[in-house]
Amino acid sequence: MTAKIRLFVDHPLGAGQPVPLTREQAHYLFSVMRMSTGGKLRLFNGRDGEWLAEISEASKKGGIALCTEALRPQVMPPDLWLLFAPIKKARTDFIVEKAVELGVARILPVQTHYTNSERIRQDRLQAHAMEAAEQCGALSVPEVAELAKLDTLLADWPAERALVFCDEAEAGGRSAMLDAAPAPAAILIGPEGGFSDIERARLGAMAQTRVIALGPRILRADTAAVAALTLWQTACGDWS
Repeated sequence: MTAKIRLFVDHPLGAGQPVPLTREQAHYLFSVMRMSTGGKLRLFNGRDGEWLAEISEASKKGGIALCTEALRPQVMPPDLWLLFAPIKKARTDFIVEKAVELGVARILPVQTHYTNSERIRQDRLQAHAMEAAEQCGALSVPEVAELAKLDTLLADWPAERALVFCDEAEAGGRSAMLDAAPAPAAILIGPEGGFSDIERARLGAMAQTRVIALGPRILRADTAAVAALTLWQTACGDWS
């Protein structure tokens, strides 16, 4: 039976490679999950694929897992970013979790004119992304960036990266996701209050912008993120 527990590690993986376990990982494995030496688990680091490993040393302060078998080669997700305005804590967590599950390469919280939350805990969201990757079978953990102003990001927007602008003002119109550019690309989801006229005008003036509707109804921000990522993956990503 394949080991059920998966851990992200920041260490090289390879045949016979010993991998040191952090204090937090040791607590989870040996105190919470009651594992001991000889136990099996799966490891990934975002570079070397997924490996089966066996615990060779176990203690309260750490341990060693020894790589024994390559399970899957490294496959990177499409070069897709998700930009979203933070909302309530639980719903922001939901967006990060689903973005990892749906296969994004980078997550960028943005502050818009109508963003309700003016701060985030970047380290907590990054840890949440890592946990989501461990649970869903992803082979990499997307970076969760620090909160940045939308204006600042747009000022230095890469010329080659399409920006899929999910504009709630377009609700009821025909979704243009099938016409959206493939990777490198980014999806922009607004706050609960929507985008300001100034933001909408600036986005519309950018050559990289693709304005789309997400169906006939106005969606909540967390629902819109899932819908947009699903549509893009189907049309342009690794689901097609």
